[in-house]
Amino acid sequence: MMADTGLGGTLARSRSDLATRAGAGAAMIAVALVALWLGGFAFWLLASVAALLMLAEWGGLMRCDTGRIRATLIVFAVPLLCACPLLVGPERGVVMLLGGAALVVAVASGSTRLGAGLLYAGLPAIGLIYLREQPQGIALTLWTLAIVWATDIGAYFSGRRFGGPRLAPIVSPNKTWSGLLGGMVAALLLGAGLAALFGLPGPLLFLGAPLAILAQMGDLFESWLKRRAGVKDSGRLLPGHGGALDRLDGVVPVAVLIAALRSAGLI
Repeated sequence: MMADTGLGGTLARSRSDLATRAGAGAAMIAVALVALWLGGFAFWLLASVAALLMLAEWGGLMRCDTGRIRATLIVFAVPLLCACPLLVGPERGVVMLLGGAALVVAVASGSTRLGAGLLYAGLPAIGLIYLREQPQGIALTLWTLAIVWATDIGAYFSGRRFGGPRLAPIVSPNKTWSGLLGGMVAALLLGAGLAALFGLPGPLLFLGAPLAILAQMGDLFESWLKRRAGVKDSGRLLPGHGGALDRLDGVVPVAVLIAALRSAGLI
């Protein structure tokens, strides 16, 4: 009876954790979709707030003191403000300004890692704002975000169902090769479906699977940062999900790459 009670309690907690995680995830996706639909100032605001939260958590992982983090956020706000479509917009000059701000922070703070945080948080934010401002901007940005969402969901359920060998046991013990494959399949199918539905450029019919690998690499990089800092989550902002970095780590490389491909005229 004691064993049964313990097992029942464990299963109940597992269901409760999953429900909390699913509810929070659905709420975040809903907020993102509303801002994406509205575009302009609303989407810029969401992307900028997310970037500021990411940089604040990055500073924590780098073990920077509160004063340096606050000063860095103030510097970071300048290129983010310029990226607003009502002002300069997500132009190449703003990306150069972001690079200059990162250099200033690195020199002034004596921390290249803190300076790198501006690029880590700023480039995907500006990239997403840039994509939203393009022709077919809603569909293109939705496709980019959906690839990461599909990767996360597919990897989570596939890994739980099939288990098997660990993907990177030292960095992230819970990730498995079956989870990666499940994420790739989910991203390929959803990406192809959305690309066909919205008439997006041809390469997006097939890029889902390789971008799922890139998203997982972003996830593993953030897991390495947390392990190096000795923490489980980057923050406590999101119930069942941790911090902003925990939720957006896969978006970072995918958004930057898609925005770069679009800027180069390749998609």
